[in-house]
Amino acid sequence: MSEIEQQCLEKGVKLTEQRRIIAKILSESKKTYGESDHPDVDELYNRVSKIDPKISIATVYRTVKLFEEAGILTKHDFKGGKARYEAIVESHHDHLIDIRTGEIIEFVDEEIEKLQNKVAEKYGYKLVDHKLELYGIKKK
Repeated sequence: MSEIEQQCLEKGVKLTEQRRIIAKILSESKKTYGESDHPDVDELYNRVSKIDPKISIATVYRTVKLFEEAGILTKHDFKGGKARYEAIVESHHDHLIDIRTGEIIEFVDEEIEKLQNKVAEKYGYKLVDHKLELYGIKKK
């Protein structure tokens, strides 16, 4: 059973066979397509339709929305127009996005984490959440 299938069971999300396939593909996307894989709905549809051609793009959209609303997936609106998705993970990470290729690098940097807390404290806040997206072009 995939990680996302397990989360669906824990959160009471009914898994049809088509949802199970979508959950499996999403769970395996990083292992199969690399660390930078945060598929959009079109890419996810391409992958699942190779397994089951009867799955419609509308089913993929509805399933992604259901998983997002259940707190299983997180949606990223990186520059470039299309929403991209990844499984919600326990550990926090930030993203570095190559604006030419669309490659996404996940990273954790303790200095950045400390600086963000320091900035919040400076203005009288306790940081409870944040999202950091860096956009760049790979040096040659």
